[in-house]
Amino acid sequence: MTMRMLITVAALLSTAAPAAIPTPVRPVTDPRSISSPVDPLAAPVPISDLVFSRGALDAAWSADGRQLFVSTNLTGRYNIWRMDAAGSWPVQLTQADDNQSGFAVAPDGRTLYFTQDKGGNEQYDIYAVPTAGGATRNLTNTPEVREEGMLLSPDGRSMALSTKRSGQGQVDLAVMDLSSGQVRALTHEADPQWGWSAVEWIDGGRSLIANRSFVGGDAGEVWRVDAASGQAVKLLGKPGIIYTASGATADGSAIAVTTNEVTHQQHAAVFVPATRALRTLRPTPWEQSSGAVSPDGRSFVVQTSEDGRQSLSLVDLQSLAEQPLTMPPGVNGTIGSKPFTHDGRQLLVLHSGADTPSELQAFDLASEELRPLTHFAMASLAPEHLPKSRIVTFRSYDGTLVSAVVTMPFNLSRDGHNPAVVMPHGGPTGQTNDGFSRYATALASRGYVVIQPNPRGSTGYGLAFQKANFQDLGGGDLKDELAAKRFLVDSGYVDPRRVGIAGGSYGGFMTLMAIGKAPDEFAAAVDLFGIIDWRTMWQHEDALLQAYQKTLLGTPEQFPKVYDATSPLTYIKAVKAPLLVQQGENDIRVPAGQARQVVETLKARGNVVEAVYYPDEGHGFYKREHQQDSLQRMVDWFDKYLKAPPKP
Repeated sequence: MTMRMLITVAALLSTAAPAAIPTPVRPVTDPRSISSPVDPLAAPVPISDLVFSRGALDAAWSADGRQLFVSTNLTGRYNIWRMDAAGSWPVQLTQADDNQSGFAVAPDGRTLYFTQDKGGNEQYDIYAVPTAGGATRNLTNTPEVREEGMLLSPDGRSMALSTKRSGQGQVDLAVMDLSSGQVRALTHEADPQWGWSAVEWIDGGRSLIANRSFVGGDAGEVWRVDAASGQAVKLLGKPGIIYTASGATADGSAIAVTTNEVTHQQHAAVFVPATRALRTLRPTPWEQSSGAVSPDGRSFVVQTSEDGRQSLSLVDLQSLAEQPLTMPPGVNGTIGSKPFTHDGRQLLVLHSGADTPSELQAFDLASEELRPLTHFAMASLAPEHLPKSRIVTFRSYDGTLVSAVVTMPFNLSRDGHNPAVVMPHGGPTGQTNDGFSRYATALASRGYVVIQPNPRGSTGYGLAFQKANFQDLGGGDLKDELAAKRFLVDSGYVDPRRVGIAGGSYGGFMTLMAIGKAPDEFAAAVDLFGIIDWRTMWQHEDALLQAYQKTLLGTPEQFPKVYDATSPLTYIKAVKAPLLVQQGENDIRVPAGQARQVVETLKARGNVVEAVYYPDEGHGFYKREHQQDSLQRMVDWFDKYLKAPPKP
């Protein structure tokens, strides 16, 4: 490492800072303890095989539980397929270029409702298709209104949904009469930072349990709403406290809730409206969330996220006794709004691991057996020859514990000559989990050590950690990313001159901040739909995203110096690393103008920069040809700039 690089690291990592942020206690990992396994049969996983391994956007049981509806990309587009729950060749129900998800199955089993936008613009309409096959119908067809979050009434005649008008941030609750198609508003939210969503019909379809949620994710309320009049009664709600309902018994006597009351870490609970008792599960230092309530009203699902790995339990609503569901380690969660079969005997889950692409599974609650429902992965993606991961923990510049997922290639020598890639996650209120990543797999199978940190601002480690980057985006969290690089270098495997950085959305923002504020730290970079300037974001982004940005930074009028300090545009003159930019043309979250601003600025300065803009894509790339092009370009970019002999 050169003297200049050492000075840069020292300046960024040793700046005076407040005391360490409290997070769940866990041991610090010795960097030398990570190792590269030996596998004579290991080989680069073909890019096409990674892309042609299918995924699942949504899934739902049929009304009788004998069939399964899945939104998967068997054809390269996420359309709807039907298959027998006992196993069968899937039958295609719909065909469209755009993603289809948000399933709701009619109680009589004859109709499947779903949402679909246009070219990734996130202006969802509600559609219906016969479950036996037939033409799809657009039930709303409202270009200026987004409809989603559907919940069918017990008699199947009405549908609760969330609506959002273009140009507005607030999200309201409404009811659609399915015979007439008329949509009637139940709420009239005035604050663009709050939104409503339906949770459960109760009292035979006369009332709804609904959430009113703050866009910043650090507050929420639970309400009971009369379906006829719209009269709403607040059941749970305190300033600065999260209450989020996930299900309820049919009579509304018990509500499954996620809250951070008392602990400041989200945990599952049961709320009893009659007594106003909030009964919590046994304490855990890790983030917990409540899930669906079983059809018989006796139990509910709870997911616990322990340092990037998720496990599931079934919890008795009365005794709060927990029954862990035995599943392989990794990312485990339910999928769909109604994961239980109608008889409550099976639970629909999605599992993935670092060496296991996502697959749908059925968990039999009586026998406690897990049964595979799909095999989305190509044959070449056999777990035994895919790179393995490990969750590590290191101390950042101020002593704060930071965790990360490290994916190790096979057959590396601990000689300090290997390339690596740091991959910041999106959000920032998000978390990298120890599940399957085609990007990490593509890179690690080609000899790159990959680290995916969960820096301050991430979820899963307590509210103090989540809020620690308020008005400091690209500050302390960037130092956490640099500490992740230092961890890899200290392992003895990685050459500090051969480290790249790549990320999408907020990860793209972090990539741009890294190569601007720490220009000697990364030898190459890939920015996927990242933010370059928070001011122009404020001017051009969707109103709901503008409301979210306010929770992170305030407004540009109130805090102009904060906007200067947190925008990569401020530091772009210092950029040295070759940069590849990838962007969806229809992105409403990070508009394409952000990418063009990056490219034009760097080209004017003579920097090495390339860009590709994908048509009919929004925030993320879903069409197979674009996924393949994106991944291949990233690998080629890092091969070109990280595997060549580094400059002195």
